[in-house]
Amino acid sequence: MNFWLVVFLIVIVALLFKSYMLRGVRQALTSPIWAIVYATISIGSMLVGIITTIFAFSDGMIGLTFLENFTIAFMLTVLCCEFFLFIFFLFDDAIILGSYLQKKAYFKKPQNDSSDKSRRRFVKTLGLGLTALPFSSFLYGITKGKYNFNLVELSLAFKNLPKEFNEFRIVQFSDFHAGSFDSFEKVKEGLALLQKQNADLILFTGDLVNDLEAEVLPYKNVLKNLEAPYGKFSVLGNHDYSQDIDLFDSQEAAQANFEAIKKHYHDVNFQLLNNDSVKIEKGNQHIRLIGVENWGKGFVKEGDIDKAIANCKENEFSILMSHDPTHWEEKVLPHKKHIDITLSGHTHGTQVGIEMLGIKWSPIQYLYKRWAGLYKELGQYLYVNRGFGFIAFAGRVGIPPEITVLTLKSEMV
Repeated sequence: MNFWLVVFLIVIVALLFKSYMLRGVRQALTSPIWAIVYATISIGSMLVGIITTIFAFSDGMIGLTFLENFTIAFMLTVLCCEFFLFIFFLFDDAIILGSYLQKKAYFKKPQNDSSDKSRRRFVKTLGLGLTALPFSSFLYGITKGKYNFNLVELSLAFKNLPKEFNEFRIVQFSDFHAGSFDSFEKVKEGLALLQKQNADLILFTGDLVNDLEAEVLPYKNVLKNLEAPYGKFSVLGNHDYSQDIDLFDSQEAAQANFEAIKKHYHDVNFQLLNNDSVKIEKGNQHIRLIGVENWGKGFVKEGDIDKAIANCKENEFSILMSHDPTHWEEKVLPHKKHIDITLSGHTHGTQVGIEMLGIKWSPIQYLYKRWAGLYKELGQYLYVNRGFGFIAFAGRVGIPPEITVLTLKSEMV
């Protein structure tokens, strides 16, 4: 289907939806001024957001300004809040329709019942009031929240961890998505917080870029300056493969872009573990660090766990870096090799969700069974990092960007 036809149909459907919402707002708020304000914000944000999206993403998601990011994110913010408000409007209209049909069924004349009007205004006004909460959360998320880096610290004890590695500290970050950032200073502050943890080992679990190798150029020095006594290691994420032929003149150009991305990893002193493993030695003992290329349901499947563990011994304590958590459930858990802990990313927790007061919810959970935090099954751990950056939606609502600090403990100590 023609691209512009798709855009046109989306706009028409959106305008019909927004017309319904405007009707509800006019019923809830008697002053026509507020209806005009709402219509201006609702329709204006959509039109400006669509135009910005078309032009900003025409050459890939790279180098967006704060205003471009905000414009697109604000459009999505308004839409999400309208869907929330839509529930109240639809519920109220369903009651009104039911009442009307009931009166018709009993051959009664529908009356202009003042109580119906009062209730209608109450329900819709209540919806407007409650929508203020998600709206303010989204507004914070698309301005401050996307750079409000959250430090998540956890300790895990293992019987087979060598004593030399007791209290060994690992920092993990994931999903950098360099092309999405609109503030070099905020990114620098986030990486400074990461460095401040004084970890023994720094691990990055993929998605350095959105698509293009040039995205990472402004951040190469700050990434290179990250230091850890036992090194810096990484794996590739699905976005690092950048095989979207629409962004390149040829398949050869796409491959050259991919090779340049791998070189950037090397240039910033991150050792790529492409279906490989290394020993991390401390004193006269060691643990095994394993890395696979991306393997994910519906995405690139270059990861080869058999090749990656070829040099591993049966009882070695092992840590696996694998970008996509579906790899853990599909390939790692059923494998004969026991992997003590797998570190992943990829999901971002959709960048929108709730994690508080014992509630843990995000739309991503309907696609990924394991989407954020720590999981354990068959004596093996999986940790899913919520991501350092963001993509498409330039915001973080209830799911802040994350830096993970993992402390290993030996149960024999």
